[in-house]
Amino acid sequence: MSHPAFFDQVKSITLRDPLAQVLGAASDGLLHYGYLDAVKLAGHSCPTVAGAYLMTLKALEKLYPDSVPERGNVRVEFGAAQADGVTGVIANVASLLTGAAGEGGFKGLGGKFSRRGLLQFGIGGGIETRFTRMDTGAAVNVSYHPENVPPPPELPALMQKLLAGEASADERAQFATLWQMRVKRILIDHFDDPRLAVIAEA
Repeated sequence: MSHPAFFDQVKSITLRDPLAQVLGAASDGLLHYGYLDAVKLAGHSCPTVAGAYLMTLKALEKLYPDSVPERGNVRVEFGAAQADGVTGVIANVASLLTGAAGEGGFKGLGGKFSRRGLLQFGIGGGIETRFTRMDTGAAVNVSYHPENVPPPPELPALMQKLLAGEASADERAQFATLWQMRVKRILIDHFDDPRLAVIAEA
């Protein structure tokens, strides 16, 4: 897959998945994920996909400060309904990394390894996204503020021309370059910016 080089420079994460180990998908249970995995899942790279990846990594770092995060051991809850705005897109990326699933998720083996019901929506309470460890109950609320990394000033006009079918080949290429430039700034230049992914203990 041909993709922007910075995708491979974004911080990746290793998780331990007991189910993967039991079923022989990974002999040591360790699974590695990078931003490219999130892009493949979503089918595109944008500030929302980048933000979902960033929020999930930051939440897992906070919940597992001294150990490898356990995939399948984290519940992810959203204040909004699944169909609201970009909530579903963010949830898909969070599910990829944490293993959390809705009612259609894996129901487990002999009462263990269930992923079903770990992805929930519409909890309200002013929460954007909450991540909770199932074993300890530790939880963090995470909110994402992409406005702190604004798009290049040329981007809105180029998008209008693109959507209207009036953009030239050069303008389409320029749009794609500028679009990914913002994603790069989010995931590389501002990865540790506390204003971008705001984390608070729940």
